[in-house]
Amino acid sequence: MFRVSEFLKGFDGALETVGGIALWVVSPGLIVRAVGLLTQGEIAEDPHDIVANYLRHASGHFSLLREHFMATYLLGHGLVKIFVVVALLRNKLWAYPVAISVFGGFVVDQVYRFALTCSVGMIVLTVIDLIVIWFIWQEYRAVRSRNRSN
Repeated sequence: MFRVSEFLKGFDGALETVGGIALWVVSPGLIVRAVGLLTQGEIAEDPHDIVANYLRHASGHFSLLREHFMATYLLGHGLVKIFVVVALLRNKLWAYPVAISVFGGFVVDQVYRFALTCSVGMIVLTVIDLIVIWFIWQEYRAVRSRNRSN
């Protein structure tokens, strides 16, 4: 389970990195037009569609400054995850406490964001990160134990 969770975290980090790069390259106007195009069928079918209206509303408030912040955030978040996961998969002993600290920091950030938004998604991400931290801790203990006995 440890390896599976780490591969998933690495994949998530890669997606965040790609998303950050895409946000840096794509203009806010293009995002607004794309969201409008993608949601027009839903809005025509149901003018009160919650998801389509939310996406249109959110994209309408998208500014260049917000876009660059989000791009930087995703890029940094993704690259840190990839770095930590690669080190873990290479069995670097120092990476275990670093990973616990990094993912623990993500948990703190997610709890803070939950307090602001009451987003169920933040709780789900937090629970997943806590499970991953537990897997890392268990693997760290096992690796240290093996290293001591050698």
